[in-house]
Amino acid sequence: MTESVINVNQGIMGGTPVFRGTRVPIRTLFDYMSSDDDVREFFDNFPTVSREHVVRLIDELEEMKERVLVRA
Repeated sequence: MTESVINVNQGIMGGTPVFRGTRVPIRTLFDYMSSDDDVREFFDNFPTVSREHVVRLIDELEEMKERVLVRA
C-alpha cells in the first residue's frame, strides 16, 4: 500500500492536512483552484508541491469518495 500524500500530524502546522513532505496545506490548493489564480501560480508559489502530489491527491480523494458511496 502506498503512503498517503495527505499528512496529518500535530507537529506540522498544528495538525492541518498538508501535502506529505511539505508544510503546504491541502486547502491551499483548493483555494487557488476556486479563485481566479492559475494552478501554475500555485506550483510557482509552492515549489515543494509537485504535480505528482496533486495527481495522487486527486486519486486518493476519488478512492475516498467511492468508499463513502459504497457505504451509503
